[in-house]
Formats: sequence, C-alpha cells, structure tokens
Amino acid sequence: MRKVLEFGGVAAGIVLIAFGIAAIVLGVNGKNTVSNELSQQQIVGSADMTPSAIKAEAAAAGLKNVSFPTCSVAGKSVDNGTNARCFAQYMQIHALEASGGFFYAQMGQYQAKPGTPKSELTPDGATSNKDYAVLDPTTHQPVANAARNVWVTETALTTALNTSYMAEQLANFGMVVGIALLLSGVGFIILALGGALSAGGWLFARQDKKAKAAGDKTAPLGA
Repeated sequence: MRKVLEFGGVAAGIVLIAFGIAAIVLGVNGKNTVSNELSQQQIVGSADMTPSAIKAEAAAAGLKNVSFPTCSVAGKSVDNGTNARCFAQYMQIHALEASGGFFYAQMGQYQAKPGTPKSELTPDGATSNKDYAVLDPTTHQPVANAARNVWVTETALTTALNTSYMAEQLANFGMVVGIALLLSGVGFIILALGGALSAGGWLFARQDKKAKAAGDKTAPLGA
C-alpha cells in the first residue's frame, strides 16, 4: 500500500508539472498574441492623452460629471493590454466631446427638423421618430445623427481594446496558475521520494511504534 501511495504521489507530481508547463506556455503565447495584434494596428496615443491635458480639454468642451483616466499614453505605442485599456478611456472622453456630453442611449437616431415637438426630441436635441427627421434632399431618407454614429464607432473600437486588456490579464492569470501547479508538482514528488510515506513517518508509523509511543505516555512515573 505504501509503494502504491508513493508511486501515486510521483505520478500526481508529474501530472501537475505537465499541466503547469502547459499553462505557462499557453499564457505566454496568449500574451504575445495580444501584443502582436495591437502592434499591427500602429496605435499611438495623442498629445492630449495625459490626465492634466484631458481635464483641460474636457473643461473647454463644457463636459461635467465625467470620470477621467489616471493613466497616460501620450506619445506611447499601444502594444499591450494595459495601454490599450488606457487608450480606450481617453477615446470615451473624445466621444463625449464630439457628442456634447451625451452618451449613446441619450441620443436620437436622426437629425430633428426645426419645429419638432419637445416630446419627440431626445436629450441631445435629435429624434428617433422618422416623421420629425430631416430628410436628405437626394435620397429623401432620414439623415442620421452624426454624433450618434461617432458613439457606434467609439464603442466598437473601445470594446476591442478592452477585450485585449482582458485577454492579457487572463494570460497573466494562466501563467500564475501554471507556476503554482509546477511548484505543487515538484513538492508532491519531493514528498513522495523523500520518505513522507515511509514506515517511520509521522502519518504512516508502524503499529508497534504507535503502541510503544502510547505506552510511554501512559506509564506511571518511576515504572
């Protein structure tokens, strides 16, 4: 039984080491993929992508009750998840500047024509009712709200950037788990081969030694 447990401990250690190495390799590959894909986009932070610069810019645009980034990517290449997340935060401020401080859900789908009833207007002064929309003179179709389209584009881009940040964090987590599995596997093997399950061990002590130890504890003084 002892040999079976020892072999089992070694086998478990080898399996843990294998899983640990695999997790580390997958994590490194995932992180490299994120970096390579971002580098191909050749994204560089603009000069206003610092906390102080963006606050001054937002104040000039009349933005209020806005959460500002605390990171900076001005002049930096966006080639990792952390910078991608930071860049996405600045992109949202730029979108708010373009929309007059309104978010996507607050904006109408079409440009509202003059004289549109207040009940048909959205908070940004546009409308989602075709009957009150400005019509294109050529196509005679409602003219889209340009600011709302900016938000559609911004949402798509920031989602991709935030996803790359999440992917990088998952890759980091995978590497940490891999290291933990690797160390656990090595520990299992050391314990198994080092005699933790031997007959003289604490947990698997022989019955005669257990009995002797119990007798020594219960024997009267001077016996």
